Amino acid sequence: MNRIGERVIKHFRILALITLILIVVQPLFGNEVADKTVDWLADKGLSSEWIVVIISMLPIIELRGSIPIAVILFKMSWQKALVLSLVGNMIPIPFILMFMDWFFMQLSKNRQGARFTKWLFARTRRKGKSIEKYEAIGLVIFVGIPLPGTGAWTGAFAANIFGLKFWRSLLFIFVGVLLAAAIVVSLSLMGNMAIQ
Repeated sequence: MNRIGERVIKHFRILALITLILIVVQPLFGNEVADKTVDWLADKGLSSEWIVVIISMLPIIELRGSIPIAVILFKMSWQKALVLSLVGNMIPIPFILMFMDWFFMQLSKNRQGARFTKWLFARTRRKGKSIEKYEAIGLVIFVGIPLPGTGAWTGAFAANIFGLKFWRSLLFIFVGVLLAAAIVVSLSLMGNMAIQ
C-alpha cells in the first residue's frame, strides 16, 4: 500500500477511535462535550454556520445539540439551523453504512477490539429491538426520538447490524432525522422563548 493510503487508514482509525470513545462517554458528559466543542471550534475562528454543521456531524451530539446551539446561542433562525443541522447530521451516515463492516473487521483483529465490538453489537441489538421487529418504521422511530443512545449514528450501526439494505437504511435514517429535527426545533424555540 502506498504512503497516502497508509496515512488515510491511520487517520480513519484515529477518527473512529475518537468516535467510539465519544459514544461510550456521552451519557456522562453529553452537554459538557458539546459546550467544549463549540468553544474549541469558535477559538479556531470558524463561523457559527460551520460550527453548527460540524457539531451536527458528531456522534452523540448530532442535531439534538446543534439546533439548540444554533437557535439559542448563535441566534440563528430556526430554518437556517434546521438546514445546517440536517446537512451536517446526514454527511457521515452513508460512510458509516458503507464502511462499518470493514471497520469492525479491522477492530476485531485484536482482543480488546473484539471485546469492544462484541459489547457494542450487543448494546445496539438491545436498544434496537424495534428496528429488528418493525424494520422501516422501527428505524425511523429509533432515529427520530431524540434521546441519549439514539440518533442517526446509532441508527446506521443498528441498520447495518440488522442487515438492512443501504438505500433503505439511508432513506429511513433521513426520515428519522427529519422527525428528530422537528422535535428539537420545537423544543429549542420553546426554550428560546422562555429565556427571553
